[in-house]
Amino acid sequence: MAEIDALLKFMVEKGASDLHFCTGCKPILRIDGDVVVLQQDVITPQYARTLLYEIMPKRNEDEFNRMHDTDFSYEIHNYGRYRVNIFVDRKGICGVFRVIPSKLLTMEDLHLPEAIKKFCGLRKGLVLVTGPTGSGKSTTLAAMIDYINEMRSDHILTIEDPLEFVHESKRCLVNQREVHTHTESFSSALRAALREDPDIVLVGEMRDLETTHIAIETAETGHLVFGTLHTTTAVSTIDRLIDQFPSNQQQQIRTMLAASLKGIVAQNLLKRKGGGRVAALEVLVVNQAVSALIRESKLQQIMSIMQTGKKQGMTVLNQELAGLVQAKIVDAEAAYWAAVDKPDYIRRIESMGISFTAPED
Repeated sequence: MAEIDALLKFMVEKGASDLHFCTGCKPILRIDGDVVVLQQDVITPQYARTLLYEIMPKRNEDEFNRMHDTDFSYEIHNYGRYRVNIFVDRKGICGVFRVIPSKLLTMEDLHLPEAIKKFCGLRKGLVLVTGPTGSGKSTTLAAMIDYINEMRSDHILTIEDPLEFVHESKRCLVNQREVHTHTESFSSALRAALREDPDIVLVGEMRDLETTHIAIETAETGHLVFGTLHTTTAVSTIDRLIDQFPSNQQQQIRTMLAASLKGIVAQNLLKRKGGGRVAALEVLVVNQAVSALIRESKLQQIMSIMQTGKKQGMTVLNQELAGLVQAKIVDAEAAYWAAVDKPDYIRRIESMGISFTAPED
């Protein structure tokens, strides 16, 4: 048993999402979004180095020695799995551990809307789950893959860095590949995927132009592709996808996206009153009108379609935030900080009879 295992077990018992183990600091947990300093000794450079090097796979140790940061997953047998980042700051070596829940949360557990179930029933196209780091994208995607695994008889191929939730084959055959362990990169694994007879492909992160291009092409050629981006709204996600490409390719990408993009789920995680976290979801269902606006580069008009598209399962972030405040699930200030269009958010909650003074930025 590695020496850091006791701390990793303790963080799970305390309901923490992250452990920060940094040279020159006491161990710190993140619980319901807040950092909590543990009453333990300050971590010395030698102690940090000993504990973190003990759990680093050889490939990651080489990468860390060369680059001064590395990512991998770590498992405590019969207990749990963690996503790990090791890096160096001005004081020395540091490690951040994110808990990967051992129990897969279902669509029902997460209260995901019906529109997301419909995305899981698609036969082809691109569906994106987006949001800032730590917003629960992986948890939502894992629930979607599990739902497909229960409901369909298909071949699911996932490409992740690192591999997080483990899916056993149920009605579907599930193959999970980890970048740097089972394949060189997202793009090389995606290129190979077309020879591996998948029906559904999960791309853990569309982090570069080549990966994005192949993912869109894969969706165009009759596969259902799920991917993630670090964007906060549906419209900004489309913008980001197109802006990755050189200007002389952007019209072609708009045309390809107009044909292949089927939906975007943009989520934010907020602190729930009384403890815990709750997700606010913005959902874009790409219908013919949205597809035409993407093709014609009129992205700002998509928001008006989303505001009137409730019957198709569309939701707007500020609308969801205001609803959570009205239902007394989250505090008005917490929702304010999650809102992208803050004046619009204030107008919405004031129209509900909730008085609110915006805090100073």
